[in-house]
Amino acid sequence: MDKLKQLLKGHEDQAGQGVDKAGDFVDEKTQGKYSGQTDTAQDKLKEQLGGMDQDRDNPPQQ
Repeated sequence: MDKLKQLLKGHEDQAGQGVDKAGDFVDEKTQGKYSGQTDTAQDKLKEQLGGMDQDRDNPPQQ
């Protein structure tokens, strides 16, 4: 995941748009049958990709 974050640095908005498009594609192909799961996956992925700077500033707490 760290390597992916490095590749996407500076392009977070475009990555988020790609995640949205992929989720919409899945919803279209499954006729919305799994839209709840797709939305959850989209949110979690965007959170991971969007929080790139936060990871460095705030290491995980144990």
